[in-house]
Amino acid sequence: MNPTERSLHWNAAYASKGDEGVSWFEAKPQVSLDLIAAVHDRSKPSASLVDIGGGASRLVDALTEDGWRVTVVDLSETALDTGRRRLGARATDVDWIAADVTRWRPSTTFDIWHDRAAYHFLTDPDDRQAYAQCMRTALRPGAHAVIGTFAPDGPERCSGLPVMRYDATGLATAVGSGFRPISERRHLHVTPWGSTQAFQFVVLRRDDS
Repeated sequence: MNPTERSLHWNAAYASKGDEGVSWFEAKPQVSLDLIAAVHDRSKPSASLVDIGGGASRLVDALTEDGWRVTVVDLSETALDTGRRRLGARATDVDWIAADVTRWRPSTTFDIWHDRAAYHFLTDPDDRQAYAQCMRTALRPGAHAVIGTFAPDGPERCSGLPVMRYDATGLATAVGSGFRPISERRHLHVTPWGSTQAFQFVVLRRDDS
């Protein structure tokens, strides 16, 4: 899929199912919040985070309540509209960016890059390379990335699309040089209809200068 086709696909998915009807829905993204908290530099009065593919995610709700400066990047305008409507007046405190991460050019740097369930849709090596380059640009040395994908025993397809599956070592290796893995967590996500999906999370630190 090219970026336009991807955007159309995800707009249709959210329009037809709603944000609570997709398999990856979480009422509270507790694993992501725990991993973010573990690397949060609390000496910073207002830390910054970019959430990749998080247009409709509840992560932004919890982080903005805690004083984070959040940027949400999603290729689906429908998903972004869902997040904006849910936050109401607080939506103006968030930067909402409609973009494909493989084409996005960050204009600032962040303390944390978060991605739950976007990276595993990148089945083309060129797209994965573009993603890694974008992440390097977006994170200053010493900053962290929290990435979650389907684990090796997770689904082979999602929302009608093939996915890549990773263990912790494979995911850290796929991202490439300049990032050091510092922790990992396996998670069994329960879908809205009660089935389980195995996820693998890794936390990486950008070590290159």
